[in-house]
Amino acid sequence: MMKILNGHYAQSKNNFRMEKELFIELCNDLELKYGLERSRVTIIEKVGTFVYALAKGASNRDLGERFQRSGETISRSFHEVLKIITSRSNGFKGFARDMIKPTDHTFQSILSHILHDERYMPYFKDCIGCINGTHIVACVLEAYQMRYTGRKTFTSFNVVAACDFDMCFTFISAGWEGSIHDSRIFLHAINTSSLNFPKPPEGKYYLVDKGYPDRRGYLVPYFKTRYHQNQFENVGPNNAK
Repeated sequence: MMKILNGHYAQSKNNFRMEKELFIELCNDLELKYGLERSRVTIIEKVGTFVYALAKGASNRDLGERFQRSGETISRSFHEVLKIITSRSNGFKGFARDMIKPTDHTFQSILSHILHDERYMPYFKDCIGCINGTHIVACVLEAYQMRYTGRKTFTSFNVVAACDFDMCFTFISAGWEGSIHDSRIFLHAINTSSLNFPKPPEGKYYLVDKGYPDRRGYLVPYFKTRYHQNQFENVGPNNAK
């Protein structure tokens, strides 16, 4: 850990996908604000193990080799941090609950990325973010592989997420089998009050993928309209004769 943090400036970014100062701040927050406890393994090493696993997709064996710890110690450290990140514990709020939410719950202010860009203002002044899904590769028992295999042809978790124009997540619904359709996850998210989905107020809306139902507050792409750059490459104009 000290080699990474005291080494070249790029070391932290390459290993943790964040700058050294931000990593140290994360360690301090998880300890002081969210109750991550010290043990024979330091806070820095626990968080480093967790973040490195996410950044590199590293296995328990890879982590053991990288940090020179037993598989049991690696697993315990990883799950200690995971618990702090994802749930409430020891009277503290979960880190994810505090981080994954809108900065303005009322959505009354126009986002700066839109307000100061003439390409988007005033056309998207009422847009509060985007919603889309992604598939994350999952290792599951053979008996469950059919449920977790969808159109991506590999076993996966189907995740639906909302983000704002600062590229910060405001909502995430994870853990669904890869075979579940995006629209089902989307409808479950917006209709389940306990999930606290940040619904758009009257007059505001999200941009959403074409796989989601078209309804007030959620704008899907117009049918048969090209949007992405690769859709325009090597294609003539619509009125070509």
